[in-house]
Amino acid sequence: MTRTVCGVLGDPIAHSLSPVLHRAGYAALGLPWTYDAHRVVSGGLPEFLAGLGESWRGLSLTMPLKREAVVLVPHLSERARRSGAVNTIVLSGEAQAPHLWGDNTDIPGAVAAIRERTALEPHTATILGGGATATSVGLALLELGVQQITLVVRSPERAQETVAVLTAGDGAPHVEVRLLTDPPGDPGGIVVSTVPATAQDAGLVEAMAAAPVLFDVLYDPWPTPLAAAAQGVVVSGLDLLVHQAAVQFTHFTGHEAPLAAMRTAGEQALAARTERSATS
Repeated sequence: MTRTVCGVLGDPIAHSLSPVLHRAGYAALGLPWTYDAHRVVSGGLPEFLAGLGESWRGLSLTMPLKREAVVLVPHLSERARRSGAVNTIVLSGEAQAPHLWGDNTDIPGAVAAIRERTALEPHTATILGGGATATSVGLALLELGVQQITLVVRSPERAQETVAVLTAGDGAPHVEVRLLTDPPGDPGGIVVSTVPATAQDAGLVEAMAAAPVLFDVLYDPWPTPLAAAAQGVVVSGLDLLVHQAAVQFTHFTGHEAPLAAMRTAGEQALAARTERSATS
């Protein structure tokens, strides 16, 4: 029997838990599918796509490919088009002329991750970072009713695309841009961090600690300095990863994702990493 093939692409990619989650889903439903991680550097996606055979069904994309994929995938969902980021590609048709459809499952994944942990109806938000993930989570926050967003970034120029997306259309929120070296004194509402743990210095951690909700999109290392200091509800990167992977799983297979099995596999894999780090 020919196995159906899926995988996650990015650089770096060795740390990705996506293979663990998707394989657990396949095992739970008895699907003879495979899912592996593939290192694809910036600019390498066209060559990778050109080499795919008929057995390929789905691709998950992580940095630095989410924005690069937008111009390579001819058919996009509305949320992928609006966000300017693709983290999911579904393949169908013949190998010689495959049909490619792209989506951004980070947006519904973020909504589900936040709603799972808190019933807070946030009206204000602080987002640390201004890249593709910040854009996607920002759009998720708009769905949750956020009306004012402060983007805290290293460089205002790099946040221009995110600002443009979040302020497009009717009913757009007010968006303020600040530097990471000058974070807001009272974050209020919900704080979303898309920056590396190494960028979470003592001043930033202290400024964000009192937020009612902290959503850190990282899951490794965990807890991050921000998560460890948080005084309110914490939404983790694993929460986001599991929920966006569940949407991907359904796109790829046509089956409802076994969310509990996927989450358990992810938690066990992270616990094993932590144990190895502690004993090494």
